[in-house]
Amino acid sequence: MLHNLLQDNFGFSDFKPGQKEVISNILEGKSAIAIFPTGSGKSLCYQLPALQLPEITVVVSPLLALIKDQIDFLQSKNISAVRIDSSLSKEEEQDIMNGIRAKRHKILMISVERFKNERFRRFLKDIPISLLVIDEAHCISEWGHNFRPDYLKLPDYRDDFKAKQVLLLTATATPKVIADMSKKFAIAKEQVIITGFYRSNLNLNVIPVIQSKKNDKLISLLLSRKNECGIVYVTQQKTAEVVSTILSSKGIISKAYHAGLKSEDREEIQNQFMANKINCVVATIAFGMGIDKSNIRYVIHYDLPKSTENYSQEIGRAGRDGIKSDCIVLANHDNVNVLENFIFGDTPALSGIKEILRRVKKAETSWEIKLNTLPAYTNIRILPIKTLLVYMEIRGIIKPQYSYFADYRFSLNRDEKSIIEKFQGERKKFIQAIFDHSEKARKWTTVNFNTISQNYSTDRNRVVSALEYFDAEKLINLEAKLMVDVFAVTNPDFDIDEVAQELYDSFKKKEGVEVNRIRKMLSLFESETCISKNLANYFGEHPEWEKCGHCSVCNSGAVKIAKSHELKNLHEYNYIEICQSAITKFGDHLTDELLTKFLCGINTPIFTRLKLKNEKHFSSLENYRFGDVLEWVKENIN
Repeated sequence: MLHNLLQDNFGFSDFKPGQKEVISNILEGKSAIAIFPTGSGKSLCYQLPALQLPEITVVVSPLLALIKDQIDFLQSKNISAVRIDSSLSKEEEQDIMNGIRAKRHKILMISVERFKNERFRRFLKDIPISLLVIDEAHCISEWGHNFRPDYLKLPDYRDDFKAKQVLLLTATATPKVIADMSKKFAIAKEQVIITGFYRSNLNLNVIPVIQSKKNDKLISLLLSRKNECGIVYVTQQKTAEVVSTILSSKGIISKAYHAGLKSEDREEIQNQFMANKINCVVATIAFGMGIDKSNIRYVIHYDLPKSTENYSQEIGRAGRDGIKSDCIVLANHDNVNVLENFIFGDTPALSGIKEILRRVKKAETSWEIKLNTLPAYTNIRILPIKTLLVYMEIRGIIKPQYSYFADYRFSLNRDEKSIIEKFQGERKKFIQAIFDHSEKARKWTTVNFNTISQNYSTDRNRVVSALEYFDAEKLINLEAKLMVDVFAVTNPDFDIDEVAQELYDSFKKKEGVEVNRIRKMLSLFESETCISKNLANYFGEHPEWEKCGHCSVCNSGAVKIAKSHELKNLHEYNYIEICQSAITKFGDHLTDELLTKFLCGINTPIFTRLKLKNEKHFSSLENYRFGDVLEWVKENIN
């Protein structure tokens, strides 16, 4: 039966390793975890069951580009799959919701952020869900390489929306992360299907090269590969632009791809690459997750990857057709400090944590926040703020209740009187109160919930429901903005200093884990034994063989990675000269860590407010390790 479904709906003659086991689990009413290498067909594990399950399958994915590619593929197979995201008009979104209610669609794809949308959550609670699929599921573990705090809430969402089964998908999960994922969704060990990480067609090579020789080495590697498709990965956006320009000047046509480009430009580059109109893309990690191209013959890391997990994921884009492909790292220690500095930039200062805790304590029972306003007065970036909120939830201090839009406004498609006249009795008085006690301007009317409730006995939910009904009936055009997150303060009797220190220590522990992740990656590249085997071991796979025969260690022995040149001793710098202007601007905000971030060029919200990025000595020590600069600052500041 399964083979018939596979052939009839997808045109494939047989399953890839692991697919049939996962699909069987789902169709038997069980949840499952699928851990397959990149490009090994994880998506089919939900696509085929979705056709057989009675209700909608909801797929949570971290990337809009990935969602779009999946939708295009499914629709090409005449499978009714839809997405809801910010690119849709209200009319398109409403039409999709109506189609799901009428059971015209089998698969709905969304980003995890969509769950924050008040209207969307109200919609989901009213529809039955057969299967909740979580792509890139390693994001749920804070011990994973790409932890996303919003993912931690997915087990609660599964309960809220009564999804009968769950399927977790990932290509990169260590044994510790797998255990974390299984525990959070109560998935038994026998329902975890792992197909292995070793790929015999990938040649893993590490080439030590000093920075001044790196471009020449890259050019020599690519001149013989001008007719092959490949990706060159770099760490920073400016490097992508520079390297792409150098390659093009040598007759190697390439395009730079990074998050700083306009979305339409990124899409055009990706489309050209997929259509073989561009053979080489020089990219940051922004490029790749939406790429399902079988004939990528090389992946070259111009800079070191961020971690072993990132390395595994990025080389996994090569050779998906099973043909031999080269994965090359041009290695030196020059950008290790850049990788580490990304990590240190996300560790919040103790003072910022205390400021948030003070506001929670002051709130007493219910704490409402506009997330985007928090960095301004805490000097903490958005991602660590989200992590901080999760840590506070784990400690029982707060509990997320719901989110809502602070502001609603509408414009009329019909005159106000004709809308009111559609209703009778109490309903008519209620609708009249909405119009009478909202703030009218020439085009837009702003809804004032407080004024409405003061003049008419009703609650906010009823007003929102009425406005959504008018919008669905095209009587008005409704807009909502300024998301507010509401938390219950479940334990207001905490000691601010004590809890702040505990939370700070948690961030420092995570910081240590991430720095150690970089160290482990360097050890992999400098290994004296087979790289392929060591990479498999890292992910919990233990091949019986000792040598793959096609990595650089097996072919030519271990390498030693060094710095291109030695930096001068930090004590040779004049502390007062490079620090005084920043110290003056910091004033009472000054801390050792903040001054170190200024010198290392690690941006924080307060730097924007104080215009410190324009200071002469901002990032003057960016080539040094954060920890070394911090020690030097401590010696001089005291």
